[in-house]
Amino acid sequence: MLVYAILLFVKYVKQKQASNLWLGFFLLVSVLYITPWMVGFAGWYSKQPYRDILFYIPFQHLFLMGPIIYFYVNSLFNPSFKVTKKECIHFIPAILYFVFCLVMVIYDKLIIHQYYFLKKQQDPDFDIWYQVAGFISMIVYFIASIRYYQAYKKAIESILSNTANFLFLWIRNFLIAFLFILFSWLVLALANTFFNLGYTNSWWYFFGVALCCYYIAIAGYANAIEAKFFFKTNAFANSNIVLLQQNKPTILLETNQYPFEEIQIEDVAEKPKKNNIECELWRQKIEEALVQHKMYEEPELTLFDIAKKLNTNISFLSKAINNSFNCNFNDLVNGYRVNAFVDLVNKGEHKKQTILSLAFECGFNSKATFYRAFKKIKGINPQEFIKTFNP
Repeated sequence: MLVYAILLFVKYVKQKQASNLWLGFFLLVSVLYITPWMVGFAGWYSKQPYRDILFYIPFQHLFLMGPIIYFYVNSLFNPSFKVTKKECIHFIPAILYFVFCLVMVIYDKLIIHQYYFLKKQQDPDFDIWYQVAGFISMIVYFIASIRYYQAYKKAIESILSNTANFLFLWIRNFLIAFLFILFSWLVLALANTFFNLGYTNSWWYFFGVALCCYYIAIAGYANAIEAKFFFKTNAFANSNIVLLQQNKPTILLETNQYPFEEIQIEDVAEKPKKNNIECELWRQKIEEALVQHKMYEEPELTLFDIAKKLNTNISFLSKAINNSFNCNFNDLVNGYRVNAFVDLVNKGEHKKQTILSLAFECGFNSKATFYRAFKKIKGINPQEFIKTFNP
């Protein structure tokens, strides 16, 4: 894991991708987390000066782990992501714990020259209060990371007609792997409560954590994500914003200054107030672009394309679609594609071509997207629809 952490740091220096830096930090903190258990079996806890090194140096940075995974997810969707002064608040618990450890060293080793804070001669990293507080912290940031990913999926449905290539399944797998680590910690805590496993019998937990971290290291290094639409949100405050890159940065990469247009994603379920006349006008314009010009047949159709066709900006068009059709851009376009597929079935084209070829002809670019959209709109899958169809 340490090797992969170094490789990610080197990759960050070369490519300037913040996600490599944060994943490298995650692996480094994971290595430190496992270190006390590993070197404990080498006899470090029974020998000086190694005993005091383990006692006074914080190896398990539990308050750091949560913010790191949250900022890693942030940086994957927004390569220009930086930790601002406002976001430094996330590191306050970790800093306070580090200060606490520093105070222990100064008082015990430099002032009274004996154990005071560590009278019980136990590693403070394994104190119950610290383990429980650290676990709660990781849970909070894990939930925030999931909310961030869900907000991203909602956002791309407002600007893309086919989202299959933009779901970034690596992020889902990363969060599942981290969930396994959290679940293993909970199992260990319960086992220690009822059976008092002790130090040596906890090997299975650290072994499982190591396997998960190795998977994250290997898969994370290999799965480099290139964000097409930069996205940011505050998962703690329900604010969804898409940062749409207007042109690819070249020289600007060195300064991390990106020209963006921002779109605030609205929740369709909230049903904002509408001007019925204006809504009907824009409904006709959008339908004309999609139906008469058959723009829905373009597999890579985006909100940009419709906005350019109607000579408007994407922020306004996104709101117009929500107000006029009471759905997002993705559902709107895929609705036309599903209806086009039904028309082809009505004409008997399903007897001449495969279901998938008909779907591609209507504008879908993947089987998964087509089946998901069809079932969402019709309530059944395409095969069931064709079976119940009587020409």
